Amino acid sequence: MKSSPASWGRILPRSFYARPTVEVARDLLGAYLLHGRRAGRIVETEAYLGAGDLAAHASRGLTRRTGVIFGPPGHAYVYLIYGRYECLNLIAEPDGTPGCVLIRALEPVSGLRGSATGPGRLTRAMGISRRLNGADVTRGPLLVRQPRRAAPVPISVTPRVGVSKSSDWPLRFFIAGNPFVSRGPSNWVAKTYETADERRWEKRIKLPIRARGKEEAIGVYLRSSAVSKVVPALATARG
Repeated sequence: MKSSPASWGRILPRSFYARPTVEVARDLLGAYLLHGRRAGRIVETEAYLGAGDLAAHASRGLTRRTGVIFGPPGHAYVYLIYGRYECLNLIAEPDGTPGCVLIRALEPVSGLRGSATGPGRLTRAMGISRRLNGADVTRGPLLVRQPRRAAPVPISVTPRVGVSKSSDWPLRFFIAGNPFVSRGPSNWVAKTYETADERRWEKRIKLPIRARGKEEAIGVYLRSSAVSKVVPALATARG
């Protein structure tokens, strides 16, 4: 897809983020992330939920570090991993309910300095640092804009990358076939696709046997969103 500043629409309002994290993670695909003169189209995200999601920082409760996650939606949560890589998350859910979306990859549009495939490279390419932690992404230097013309986006789903807890949960979303998406889990094949307009799941996710027992925990959360049709597939193990 050829993108340019002419593709940008309005800034996403706070109400966009004040929804279930899974919905926000999926609906951010195809939107544009802007920081000054740098811009990229969001092509990959991961959802991180509340206390039951042990891979989420919010599972540790309200702390000085996680205060942003428990705050108003539509703000940035930027943190350091491995002592060198900064990661950008966008806060979802109503104020007081934890949830955030990790932005994992961008399709370059303008001004990026290097690759934006992978969360650490993305922040470097966009000039995003912990100085923007807590920034309001509905105004100010860091913004997210919707496409000027909405179009169906084919979405693939896999478990999240690089997490050791809740590692089987299918909460990584990316634009199917986009060349700027990062590498996913090596033992997974993304088989679930959805069109933004129809909200129809065409294929099933197949989880390995170790995922059994997690389907109920995931299902409780997903039943409240448009992805609820994937829940029956969570108990299907690979042969």
